[in-house]
Amino acid sequence: MLTISASCWLCQQPLYHYHHGICCYCQRHLPAPPVCCPRCGLPAGNATLPCGRCLYRPPRWHSLVFVSDYRPPFTTLLKQFKFRGRIELGQVLARQMLLRWLNAYRLAPEQVKKPDVLLTVPLHRRQRWRRGFNQTELMAQHLARWLRCRYHPHALTRVRHTPLQQHLCASKRRYNLRRAFSCDQDLSGLRVALVDDVVTTGNTMTEICRVLLAQGAVHIQVWCLCRTLLDA
Repeated sequence: MLTISASCWLCQQPLYHYHHGICCYCQRHLPAPPVCCPRCGLPAGNATLPCGRCLYRPPRWHSLVFVSDYRPPFTTLLKQFKFRGRIELGQVLARQMLLRWLNAYRLAPEQVKKPDVLLTVPLHRRQRWRRGFNQTELMAQHLARWLRCRYHPHALTRVRHTPLQQHLCASKRRYNLRRAFSCDQDLSGLRVALVDDVVTTGNTMTEICRVLLAQGAVHIQVWCLCRTLLDA
């Protein structure tokens, strides 16, 4: 009989379910994020009600689900995934995102709804050529299959090459992505989940959500692996 053996990506111990990537012990001991606002994803006093920031100036999306703050072990796994070509981590990290979404869905089903379609934050063709793949697409393929919803990998395109957001100050980030994205998909009446690896200031999501709302989307969720928990 053919067996497939694998080790946990964190503790290197053998896995019973090789496709999970992270063993049960490490899964139970992953650092838990603090209580955060279900809409903006920043620290707040209540995990089910919008925070004061969102009541005063709500973001363009309706809910944000993330797995971890931008910290190990997920930052370490993400760097291996993106920059060392360990594409097998796509399924492992997508599973962590699914588990977190299911937990948020059980906690607040009126805010976190099952999407009709998944979209991914696109890379500019130059950046995609250098890396060889779009990491968010690899995660979204698994998520769409598990949730049995549609996935349109090429609905969103980056039409303008821009400097990397992490190289800019907060004020310049707000204007760096203006008119950098386009969407050729009719989203009238659809609930959309937008998948990315890291959300920092939210400026990228704000610009993409503006495009999606113009295409008729009625509800937008942001799903990401890491959320930088700073009010930028």
